[in-house]
Amino acid sequence: MFRQNFDDELNDLHVRFSEMGMMVNEAIYKSVNAFINHDKALAQEVIDADVQINEREVDLEKRSFEMIALQQPVTTDLRMIVTVMKASSDLERMGDHAVSIAKSTIRVKGTTRAPEIEETLAQMATKVKQMVEEVLDAYVKSDEKRAREIAKEDLLVDDFSNKIYKMCIKQMQEDSATIVGSMDYMLVDSFLERIGDYVTNICEWIIYLDTGKLIELNSSSKEDNVL
Repeated sequence: MFRQNFDDELNDLHVRFSEMGMMVNEAIYKSVNAFINHDKALAQEVIDADVQINEREVDLEKRSFEMIALQQPVTTDLRMIVTVMKASSDLERMGDHAVSIAKSTIRVKGTTRAPEIEETLAQMATKVKQMVEEVLDAYVKSDEKRAREIAKEDLLVDDFSNKIYKMCIKQMQEDSATIVGSMDYMLVDSFLERIGDYVTNICEWIIYLDTGKLIELNSSSKEDNVL
């Protein structure tokens, strides 16, 4: 009976983390759509909904600590709880970056826009969203091999980031009226690139869950620069 209750709690933790991941992925999707489509109302939805993501992260952390303190889990069970604690923190930061993109939408509304750059940003966002979906699936399946593959996809996100940066610099040099807008494009670019880094973090925790080994798949800086 004791083991069954513990397994139920562990499964509930697992489900709640997956739900949080879906909430974050929706926030990313909405924030970029709002930015590209100049949709101030949708951007505000993302900002308002962030409190739910924050509450879910706090709830997961509280439940995790309680399970460790009261159940004293070992080996695989402990790894799952630690993975949820650490990965949910990464998800929360990803949600913060979605909010930052939404705030950029509100800030740049009415400034000179650049369709070509926005299209590239949309492509980058699509790739990031795909990675988030894939990493959540890899988590559910505890798929170490897939996690390693997803982490490599972050190189494509970095390529998008470099391309957008160069496009923005060129545009600012050619037309000073686009400077304000270009700065915001670069900010959104950096937020999406950071989300890609956090996906890589979650890949590392999936590998830890499966193998018990802590490895670093992405050596680039992962400091949190949320505005």
